[in-house]
Amino acid sequence: MAKIITVTSGKGGVGKTTTTAAIGAALARTGDSVVVVDFDVGLRNLDLIMGAERRVVYDFVNVIQGDARLPQALIRDKRVETLFLLPASQTRDKDALTEEGVDKVIGDLSRHFDWVICDSPAGIERGATLAMRHADIAIVVTNPEVSSVRDSDRIVGILDAKTLKAERGETVDKRLLLTRYDPIRAARGDMLKTEDVLEILSLPLLGIVPESNDVLRASNFGVPVSIHDPESAPARAYVDAARRLKGETVAMEIPGKPRLGFFGKFLRRAA
Repeated sequence: MAKIITVTSGKGGVGKTTTTAAIGAALARTGDSVVVVDFDVGLRNLDLIMGAERRVVYDFVNVIQGDARLPQALIRDKRVETLFLLPASQTRDKDALTEEGVDKVIGDLSRHFDWVICDSPAGIERGATLAMRHADIAIVVTNPEVSSVRDSDRIVGILDAKTLKAERGETVDKRLLLTRYDPIRAARGDMLKTEDVLEILSLPLLGIVPESNDVLRASNFGVPVSIHDPESAPARAYVDAARRLKGETVAMEIPGKPRLGFFGKFLRRAA
């Protein structure tokens, strides 16, 4: 059975879709079978980041409503053969996703893949709660800004209350991914420092992705940043995050600083 990951946040524009594609590609490059699922019905973007927008024939809603079989809707990545995409509908609204339909699709995917990564829409509405419903692991994506961190704190509360694990009295494994981090601005006080975010959210740190034009460049080419330029700082951060998800112990880096010693072990707690 697959590990089911939900990539979530309370705020839009923090990098959830970029993260879904980048971590999905990084995991698939290790040989694991991975499917990334776009839950943002009506505003789909994961197909663009994956460079598959012209290959979409059927989508998530078509499968739920019985207009297509799941294998017909899945799109195999052209660069990594173990990576697949289940796109969202661009013409329906989020009410087209039903709890029963999502349960069936996620159940079917879980039997055929090692990892199912759900790209959640921002906020706390229906699409977001359905995206986190089956989560074994939740990656809470946040920028080092007060509003983003506050909204992420709200998401943590929902993960503890509205998932299948919560209904069974269990806890979703929650990890923090800090994106668009700029050490110079953090030092000036223009954004929160890593330790400030950790103190507020009290989540294990999965990774720190630096602010970089490499992310935008990869998106414009329709290639996950983790494979577009593997030597770029964002690519290394996402690959390291994927390795931590697989249980490896990987030293944590704060962009602009050397690899961390004792403090790194503190940041990496349970990651």
